[in-house]
Amino acid sequence: MSAESGTYQAYRTWVTEKATVRPLISVVIPAYNEEWRILPTIGAIATHMCSRGEPWELIIADDGSTDTTVSLLEDLRFPNMTVLVAARNAGKGDAVRRGMLAARGDVILFADADQSTPIEQFDRLLDKINAGYDVVVGSRAADGATVSSKSALRKVLSRGLNLIVRGGFGISVSDTQCGFKLFTAPAARSLFTLQVIDGFSFDLEVIYLAGRLGLRTSEVPVEWIDAPGSTVDAAKVSLQFLADLARIKVRDLRGQYPVTAHSPAGRPAPSPHNLPRSDRTPR
Repeated sequence: MSAESGTYQAYRTWVTEKATVRPLISVVIPAYNEEWRILPTIGAIATHMCSRGEPWELIIADDGSTDTTVSLLEDLRFPNMTVLVAARNAGKGDAVRRGMLAARGDVILFADADQSTPIEQFDRLLDKINAGYDVVVGSRAADGATVSSKSALRKVLSRGLNLIVRGGFGISVSDTQCGFKLFTAPAARSLFTLQVIDGFSFDLEVIYLAGRLGLRTSEVPVEWIDAPGSTVDAAKVSLQFLADLARIKVRDLRGQYPVTAHSPAGRPAPSPHNLPRSDRTPR
């Protein structure tokens, strides 16, 4: 059987038969009014993940969509896809948190619905998890990243915010906001239990908390394309980002992040998961 035929068969099985083993990989996608993009995104992700040969699940975390996003997803009736429907629009951070805490995989990927970072980049992040890291951040700013069609305003705002983050928070990650991050399941549970920011700044909060928890974090350069159709107001989001920076700092100074309750201090050093081996026996 050719690789293409094998992938097609795995895809057909994934969309028609409920897996009988726990997923090794979870993919979480937050979605708000994505009726025009969500189906191609699911197709691309499912094709690549099925080609890998491991059991996996897809979680779409709706953020109170007012278009046909939810009905389109529910009509698919994919047995290995879960749709978490929200009663109202609470923010991207809220949607991602619900998805991450519902995930059952050994490793959990958060990816944006617009697929600005192609799903094929997942393999690069997984290599770092296998090397013992707890959190792997896809980066548009790390050496080796490929960025296309990013507006001049976004470039200026990104550079300015990155400087503030590095200086005010001591975070070495050069791009906290790229919507493509991979976590081990224990790291995801610890971080997203503590996360409180519901807006776009939740990424920064999670990375900041990873440092406070002593989690091993790596940054991997990725391919990124500014997808058309974005409704995000970069200037408005940047102002909210600055306000959230202050909120995170104040919460930490007041001891409102109970990091000791979730701290992995004293845990054994992480061991490789070796997920790329398609012959790995599911647990």
